[in-house]
Amino acid sequence: MKPLFELKQLTKKHWDAQEKKELFSDITATIERPERIALLGKSGQGKSTLLRILAKLDSIDRGKIYFNGQLMNEVDSRRWRMNICYVAQQATMLPGTITDNLMTSSKIHNRPFEEDFARQLIKEVGLDHLDWEKQAGNLSGGEKQRIALVRSLLLRPKILLLDEITASLDQQSKELVEQLLVKLYEKEKIAFIWVTHDTEQAKNISERIWYMEDGKLASDVKTSEFFGDRASSPKQVML
Repeated sequence: MKPLFELKQLTKKHWDAQEKKELFSDITATIERPERIALLGKSGQGKSTLLRILAKLDSIDRGKIYFNGQLMNEVDSRRWRMNICYVAQQATMLPGTITDNLMTSSKIHNRPFEEDFARQLIKEVGLDHLDWEKQAGNLSGGEKQRIALVRSLLLRPKILLLDEITASLDQQSKELVEQLLVKLYEKEKIAFIWVTHDTEQAKNISERIWYMEDGKLASDVKTSEFFGDRASSPKQVML
């Protein structure tokens, strides 16, 4: 059986070559089956850039990426992003209403709009009070973030790439999002790679930690192992 996702020697040059030759290099990891992964590390390590590369939104300078044995460069970008979906830290709403935004994925990919599923997701992220005919641009930042997540989930992706998606949410909303994504992993086997600087969140949502440091994937271990001896492992507190 082919691994779900493979990263082989991924290298990305730094935007400022005078400061640093490479943002990161030789990132290699394998996801054999759907997993919940927290991607940690200090700011500037290239975590967001790595997610964008995995989503085929940014280019890689060296290395290969495979999904179910298929090389990324040999897969149509639209089809790739249906399976491997990136959710940005700063949500972007398209012109129009909440309904217009939720229906975007089905229109682009010529698929039926799953209204019942959409309403279920909207309820689970705590937005069932919203009028779907409200202009999406008038939503609060936290509301936009959750609508963007639901919009992505309506694609029914195999892997979610989550870039600090709860950083702007209040505690209750953050917990609702965490609970939903863990439930979708358990029930529908949707894997995720979640960039976060929240140590407690990483403990709660993940079963595996990728820790980036000095341009490398310095750790790739079980969450319990990563946080098991925090006092004796300085890198674990520098998130």
